[in-house]
Amino acid sequence: MKSLQYILLISSIVVSLTPTYHGVEIIGGHKVKPHSKPYMVSIQVDHKNGRYVHKCGGALIRSRWVLTAAHCEFKGPIQVVLGAHSLSRNEKSQQKLPVKEQHPHPGFNKKTPENDIMLLELASEAKINKNVKLLKLPKDKVADLKRGTRCTVAGWGTTTIGSTSPSDTLQEVKLYVIDRKTCNSKDYYNHNPVITRDMICAGDSKGREDTCLGDSGGPLICKGVYKGIVSYGPKKPTAKKPGIYTLISKKYLDWIQKIIGVQAYNMTAEGLY
Repeated sequence: MKSLQYILLISSIVVSLTPTYHGVEIIGGHKVKPHSKPYMVSIQVDHKNGRYVHKCGGALIRSRWVLTAAHCEFKGPIQVVLGAHSLSRNEKSQQKLPVKEQHPHPGFNKKTPENDIMLLELASEAKINKNVKLLKLPKDKVADLKRGTRCTVAGWGTTTIGSTSPSDTLQEVKLYVIDRKTCNSKDYYNHNPVITRDMICAGDSKGREDTCLGDSGGPLICKGVYKGIVSYGPKKPTAKKPGIYTLISKKYLDWIQKIIGVQAYNMTAEGLY
């Protein structure tokens, strides 16, 4: 990751919302210690003849479930790669599992960042070990994030502007929460889109670091807690338009539990016949 203007980050974020590009990259960050984030997931799409290409990030929250962004919904065969540091190397730590079904939030609207959250149901269970672990969801009583709270985001997004190739190794960047009043002000997003209580704004005050193309769906970790999902940014960004993240609020925790619970019941019922 090379230090670039913060505006470059956001442009890639929104590009990720188009059919061609899904996700965002990390700008101005650094390499992560190999396998230090064992919950990280690379979501890959069959590009051609079984050659899978990284498109989005995500987090393993159950042995058969990955949490990501709804705008990372794809057509065609999809797989997730767990336990990876390098995407190009055939690491023994890696587990490649096909996605059985995508469960985007029913309230997701591609025109806005609202309800930009999705569950991926895997075809088989991941093997939990030192390189593949679950990321715990926040507790039911989710506290909001205060202005200035330091967070981190990791991903395999592109590291140069204009590139569509993901980073080979996992990268990480530090960000700081910006309060909603400021983020909705005329100097920032001016309520276009509206930053709701189910969203978080976070960025770098100097405009040099953030997420971008290829990192959408990745987890936002604040004070060691899974708080958000990389979601959105404008097409023509400025330094005062930080990244927008889906806040994992009680609303979404209830939805996650409902989807996972229903699917688990269906699997049990199917086994009775």
